[in-house]
Amino acid sequence: MIRQGHALIAVIALGFCCLGTTALDEILSDEQQSTAETGSRDESPHTVRFVTVDSNIKLEVLDWGGSGRAIVLLAGLGNTAHVFDDFAPKLTGTYHVYGITRRGFGNSSSPRATPKNYSADRLGDDVLAVIRSLGLKRPVLVGHSIAGEELSDIGTRHPEMVAALVYLDAAYSYAFYDPSRGDLTLDSIELRDKLDELIPGRETTDRKRVYEDLLVMLPRFENELRIHQQEIRDVPEPLESGTPKVEEAIDAGERKFAGTTVPTLAIFAYPHDFGSAFENNPVAQAAAEKADQSWTGAQIKFIESKYPSIRLVSIPHASHFLFQSKEADVLHDMNFFIHGLNEEK
Repeated sequence: MIRQGHALIAVIALGFCCLGTTALDEILSDEQQSTAETGSRDESPHTVRFVTVDSNIKLEVLDWGGSGRAIVLLAGLGNTAHVFDDFAPKLTGTYHVYGITRRGFGNSSSPRATPKNYSADRLGDDVLAVIRSLGLKRPVLVGHSIAGEELSDIGTRHPEMVAALVYLDAAYSYAFYDPSRGDLTLDSIELRDKLDELIPGRETTDRKRVYEDLLVMLPRFENELRIHQQEIRDVPEPLESGTPKVEEAIDAGERKFAGTTVPTLAIFAYPHDFGSAFENNPVAQAAAEKADQSWTGAQIKFIESKYPSIRLVSIPHASHFLFQSKEADVLHDMNFFIHGLNEEK
């Protein structure tokens, strides 16, 4: 899930945009998206259990078996743990591999779609509840796309619970916020909350501070909007609209993260392979490539300079589902990184 500059890419690929709330999961064409997960016939060698993580909330947990250090796989927005049905068995020779289907998707429970029920902390707590229920000792968390939010949440609040974090095209602004570039969704949430303090009945007693904060926030937000407006200038008109309520709730429940002390591997698909999304549309192709360079490239440089301890890998011409399109490369990079972790004392 990527926003702002990549909202442009999502717009072109799928024909819609939500002021920066769109996800890089959505970069794929409809055909690619429908084949991202294994079909309805589940032949992957796993067992299935359900773990209670909250009152009346159970999550589907897949167990592919294996031996050695535990690995927990977290899917991107709109997907379930079954998206790893082909990938996970490739890891069981060295690790014990699990996968969690996030609340609101697949066979997991679907509480009411509110930001509180799907906040970053709530989703992180769900993963922690599964780890505790399974009795896992400091597993490696591997997250695709929006799951980078859960990785950063856990790595920030409970670093002692995990041995390492692996971001699969997931280390974007919802996981590592760059204040120099901002993020329309995160900054919109912050600005909305600040403006709420001026509404009668909700106003704060410290109005001077609110005015000062807004005078800083509004020009910065205006600049973000102008950049976004420029990026979507050559974007085709929307072909469809609407975002599933659960996905909206996840977007609205995000918060800003500023890094973690947990050993981290961030694998980017860069430059992205957009498949057939731009067939016969060279203008859209050029616009998407420019946005990819502007935002993905800038995010890589930001992490490289701000968090030098993070191991960064770029896999060129991989799709957003890079663990499928470049499976061998991802397996190699993950194994190299995990094998290099210090053995627990």
